[in-house]
Amino acid sequence: MSTEKHPLDPFLPTNAKVLMLGSFPPKQDRWSMEFFYPNWINDMWRIIGLLFFNDKHYFEIKGEKRFNKALIEEFCINNGLALYDTACEVKRLKDNASDKFLEVVSVTDISELLKQLPYCSAIVVTGQKATDVICQTYNCTAPSIGNFTNIQISSKELQLWRMPSTSRAYPMKLENKAIYYKTMFESLL
Repeated sequence: MSTEKHPLDPFLPTNAKVLMLGSFPPKQDRWSMEFFYPNWINDMWRIIGLLFFNDKHYFEIKGEKRFNKALIEEFCINNGLALYDTACEVKRLKDNASDKFLEVVSVTDISELLKQLPYCSAIVVTGQKATDVICQTYNCTAPSIGNFTNIQISSKELQLWRMPSTSRAYPMKLENKAIYYKTMFESLL
């Protein structure tokens, strides 16, 4: 079983106040764009569209099963949102995108990312695998879903927010997930 290196560079706008971390992208044949949360059936960009534009289809390209990467990047830059994942190298134990079958080979060096984000005051993890990796790496207790705890990485004190997974496999309606994300975004952005 071969390992897979992360196919994307971190997205790190210098004005970012928040670093959002997932676990690892799905296989590229599941992508609808070359960016984070690329799977067409992932709810991330629909949640953000609903919360910020009152339209869960805001980031979708009409008539296509693709998200508008340029519009998403513009939103992230304008709102100070950096994106990456907690793993930079993995093994897929099954041929799918499920975190349950993802073995982390190399953990992302979050302190290196934070050096490029001088205004960042919070890390937001989007799912259980990402939460587990951060808590194991930085020896902290996971906050409950929708809440935060304080965490220190290098010399930086941050809030660590734990959000529900935006995967459709996570058993919660998009509108209910959005409630958790709304609380977090209102607090941080």
